[in-house]
Amino acid sequence: MSRRPEAAARFNESAPVFAALGEGARLRIVARLCSEGPLSISRLSAGAGVTRQAVTKHLRTLAEAGLVQGTRAGRERVFELETRRLAMARRCLDQISDQWDAAIGRLRAFVEEER
Repeated sequence: MSRRPEAAARFNESAPVFAALGEGARLRIVARLCSEGPLSISRLSAGAGVTRQAVTKHLRTLAEAGLVQGTRAGRERVFELETRRLAMARRCLDQISDQWDAAIGRLRAFVEEER
């Protein structure tokens, strides 16, 4: 049984993650959540150089991609990273890397064989 359809489905499922992380402000939000843990919108906005409304919009995009989850904590909403989606994207990147390594190995063998 071929694993290609399974791999293609995994890549398609990871596409929204890569799209969401492709914007600098969202990538910085994810990095902060990685290093600082769950944060409120006001904490994420402080020192970010963008408005609270912009942070809210970026968090919505990250949530739609499955990268963050928000919960109510009193009057604030606190967001935390969903590491499962990042791990899935990482597996896709690892698979691509393995495929490139195999292709380079085949090229190297071909070039050395031609000498």
